[in-house]
Amino acid sequence: WVGALSPQDYRGFVQPYAARILQSLAAETDVPLIHFGVGASTLLREMKAAGGDVIGLDWRIPLDAGWTLLGDDVGVQGNLDPVALFAPLPELARQVRDVLTRAAGRPGHIFNLGHGILQHTPVEHVRAAVDMVHEFSSQ
Repeated sequence: WVGALSPQDYRGFVQPYAARILQSLAAETDVPLIHFGVGASTLLREMKAAGGDVIGLDWRIPLDAGWTLLGDDVGVQGNLDPVALFAPLPELARQVRDVLTRAAGRPGHIFNLGHGILQHTPVEHVRAAVDMVHEFSSQ
């Protein structure tokens, strides 16, 4: 819940430690590192400075706006609102398409939820969302 912090508090209390952890992991593996914080739209620049190959965006910021703040030199993961998985399928399709439209086919986008799957999420809607991502991405 790092998004509860101000940018100043993040820089003072989190960023140095997050940077040290991410640097240590990067030294040990070639696996891309994803840096995510829920509610962290105001901290995206600080999170990028701390490190990570990909910055995860929650659903509270439009994907294109978040990516503009971050720049093209970092990948972005996200950011479908987890509640969308409860919506009727036409509305779910609209929201999936919106995330993909905002990504605009830019390399480095990993489609994902803007946070975890909520309890009681209909499994068939999760499957449908995955199918939609494949279908819409191939168009």
